[in-house]
Amino acid sequence: MKPKIKDQLAWQQAELLMQPALIRILDTIRQHLETSGWKGSYETVQTPYPGYLLKLERDGREVSVDIWDLCYQICFRDYSPTHADAETREVDIDTSLIDDAGEVDWNRLDRKTRDIIEDLFANLTPTES
Repeated sequence: MKPKIKDQLAWQQAELLMQPALIRILDTIRQHLETSGWKGSYETVQTPYPGYLLKLERDGREVSVDIWDLCYQICFRDYSPTHADAETREVDIDTSLIDDAGEVDWNRLDRKTRDIIEDLFANLTPTES
């Protein structure tokens, strides 16, 4: 689902954050794949809009994760792609990721990215039988 951005300032802030968030996501996923036991690959998709899926596989279990949804979770406050109104509800930029000079706060961006990717992998771990 594509989020609805409310105004020009929010667009500018989203543009500032999206590319650094994407780079941090890919790097953090790579780090987790090195130690998690999951195998990952990326797939380009065109529908419902152009994007990328992370395909994870472990012990015969397969999971697909929308990379843009991960970016949105980082760049926006309280974003959830599962909300019924995800395409019509306006999102709020997580301005805590932008410093007083209007630049990316790299430490906060890294921390939020790490937290979201850690949660993702923690929820993927197969239970022991």
